[in-house]
Amino acid sequence: MSRECELTGKKPITGNNVSHSNLRTKRRFLPNLVKVTLHSETLGQDYKFRIAASALRTVDKRGGLDAFLAKEADANLSDKALKVKRELAKKASEAAAA
Repeated sequence: MSRECELTGKKPITGNNVSHSNLRTKRRFLPNLVKVTLHSETLGQDYKFRIAASALRTVDKRGGLDAFLAKEADANLSDKALKVKRELAKKASEAAAA
């Protein structure tokens, strides 16, 4: 399981531990990933994602999973999230046609 947020694409980054004597050793900064179940209002289904805690706050701010996926760039999303986004777009186009 990769340490990458499925909605924002956040990954581990590297940096240095700096001691009191200014010695530097390599370290990794890992994203704060949590397993959550998000509900899609349009599709009426729940989806399980492994996302960063900051992404969860952003989902709440934008008004839910549907609104978040509509605004987010495809390059940041995982394959599973892209599939949900396509389903939302398909449902929206069907609603517009009807």
